[in-house]
Amino acid sequence: MGRIGDGDIHAAYVEFRAKESDKCLSAQCIYCQSIRAKNTSRQRAHLLECPAYLNAMKEHNPDNPILHEAVNGTPTQHTPAKAHKKRDLDTMVNGFQGSTSSAPQSFPIPKPQLERDFQMSVQLNPKISVGPGIWGQRNWVSFVSGHWNGRFGKGTVVPGGQDSQLIAPDLSTHIDANYLLQTHDHPPAFIAVKMDGWRVGPRDVLEKLEDPSQIDEVDPKTYSFRVNVHMETGDARYLILNTGMWVASGVRRGTEGIFVQAWYLAASTDLMLCQSSTTLSASSKAQLGFNV
Repeated sequence: MGRIGDGDIHAAYVEFRAKESDKCLSAQCIYCQSIRAKNTSRQRAHLLECPAYLNAMKEHNPDNPILHEAVNGTPTQHTPAKAHKKRDLDTMVNGFQGSTSSAPQSFPIPKPQLERDFQMSVQLNPKISVGPGIWGQRNWVSFVSGHWNGRFGKGTVVPGGQDSQLIAPDLSTHIDANYLLQTHDHPPAFIAVKMDGWRVGPRDVLEKLEDPSQIDEVDPKTYSFRVNVHMETGDARYLILNTGMWVASGVRRGTEGIFVQAWYLAASTDLMLCQSSTTLSASSKAQLGFNV
């Protein structure tokens, strides 16, 4: 049977294997991001002296046994709560507190942040109308070429990408694009990209976007072109991209072109960076903000 507060200790850390060859797991404190070998006693000792953790517990969970031990020298005993706990908005925001000493206690959830990451311009072939379907008008658009650049590199858009568009009755357009990025490395890396989202706005604005003579006159602020972006590659230099998340904003330009800017969805504690830092090249580490 574990010591009082062991559940709180486990809830305060993210466990991962820094290298595939490592036999033991590492643990990262989600409050101060310090990393140490997984060891409950040492993890407890760290939390007893971690200002970020102790301050968070004072604010969100004053009955936390680790906090009690840090202040009084011994962990406090908890008795199971008998009263039903109302799941109100505050509880959902601050976390659910365990009803027994062995259950993980609540902790502040890291707030994701958006970081501008890359941009891309693409030239398109004229759209092909597949025809009306049960969900709306289906159009097929293929990529001629393009260029991209960002924090993790730069390169070209490989010809042959495709966007299967679905046009709703109100002219809202669902974007479902798949294409390849090629990097300027030697040898180059290839990154498969999936992009899905919606282009929506007032009907008269969307009608102008379908009129080649009026596209460039449309103010991008009058419509919304928002997509989610996912990437996949087997190249060891860019494995960090496989678990990344991006949101992007696009605009139509000319009769057959689009311009896209993408933001990386970053958490204040980013385990992905810890797991991938050993496999990135020195140049990629520098571009992504690692100390090299």
